[in-house]
Amino acid sequence: MKRFGCYLLILSVFVLLGADCIPAQNPLVMDQFTADPTARVFEGIMYVYPSHDIPASPGRGRANWFVMEDYHVFSSENLTDWTDHGVILTQTGVPWLQRESFDMWAPDCVTKNGKYYFYFPAGGRIGVAIADRPYGPFKPEEQPITGVRGIDPCVLIDKDGTAYLYYSLNAIFVAKLKDNMVELDSEVLRIPNLPTKGLVEGPFVFERNGIYYLTYPHEVDGAERLEYATGGSPMGPFEQKGVIMDKSESGCWTNHHSIFEYKGRWYLFYHDKDLSPDFDKNRSMKADYLFFNEDGTIRKVVPTHRGVGISSASKEIQIDRYSAVSPEGVSVAFVDPGRKQKGWKAVMTEPDAWVQYNRVDFGAGKSGAVTVNALSSTGGSIEIRIDRVDGPLAAQVEIAGNTGWKATSATLSQSPAGVHDLFVILKDTKNVEIDWIKFE
Repeated sequence: MKRFGCYLLILSVFVLLGADCIPAQNPLVMDQFTADPTARVFEGIMYVYPSHDIPASPGRGRANWFVMEDYHVFSSENLTDWTDHGVILTQTGVPWLQRESFDMWAPDCVTKNGKYYFYFPAGGRIGVAIADRPYGPFKPEEQPITGVRGIDPCVLIDKDGTAYLYYSLNAIFVAKLKDNMVELDSEVLRIPNLPTKGLVEGPFVFERNGIYYLTYPHEVDGAERLEYATGGSPMGPFEQKGVIMDKSESGCWTNHHSIFEYKGRWYLFYHDKDLSPDFDKNRSMKADYLFFNEDGTIRKVVPTHRGVGISSASKEIQIDRYSAVSPEGVSVAFVDPGRKQKGWKAVMTEPDAWVQYNRVDFGAGKSGAVTVNALSSTGGSIEIRIDRVDGPLAAQVEIAGNTGWKATSATLSQSPAGVHDLFVILKDTKNVEIDWIKFE
């Protein structure tokens, strides 16, 4: 019912790799837990390397804690349709890891010398796996990086080709890497002038317009917010600047992130506990747009359901992942509380309550029909309008009273061309629950 499907072209390319394609809003992936997302652009395609939370079970990890035994990688060209390339590394495949530690925390991946270098923490050390392609297969080195003990590696390749390794262990450290990308080429420096209290971890470093941004989660009052410092060189000194994202309203203890530019826009990738609201050790990665002020400071990012990317009108549009809603009369709930990975529904209960869903691509705008998958014990009437709550009427859909989900179609009175915002409006006093809508 939720977020599965794929363009035939993409399927034909990746079927031999066992890849799955997942249309998504926030969170980006619905069929598994994904945290600590590191975004990188290789060959014009966005790749995201997250950690992989799994539920603990007898003999597999510690109960009521983070349990992570492997890594997947996901890719997208439009930030809407995500391809899962499957498992690229497991703890049992690491030659130097002598035990199943279930602590494969936040990773990173960069390219140099025609190779892809995947950096991962496990057992308190940081290892490197190497591949010819960004989705593997990755072969881990026989030994971890000598002289490094910590977690959450991040690698910056500077404009002169020098590579720097950042990692954390209740502080943030940096060292140069040799050209082979698997050995240190300098002493390890503990970066000063950062918070000394709170769990400071998960560094992500990037450069923009000559400014080096050191970004990191910082625990404040029991949960992490994303902060940053800036400097004039990869090794600092860095000066604390501010907050990128406040603590999650959900109460999720951790947040972990990356920031990257893609096709002229900047994005923040992060995680929250959307699919596991009662247990914040099973997290889900998300993405939102990020903006800079003229002086190079970062504007604070407010998390959204809608996320990023453009949705195709001809695919199922999850309006519960809205960009805005009316002040009253709309709430969001799980379609099936016992199977949260099936996603959410929009519950509309007040006349003229509305949901806005932005950036929908109608293509050439040929006339057709709209289908609404809805549930209403009494039946109800909804309008679908374009660009504004009082904008052009695209269709009026009469939802019959029913006790189960039912797809109802209506002819479009007009179909716009190109990309537009969508407004779904309840027009009577009867309650309607909507799973998705799709234009034929």
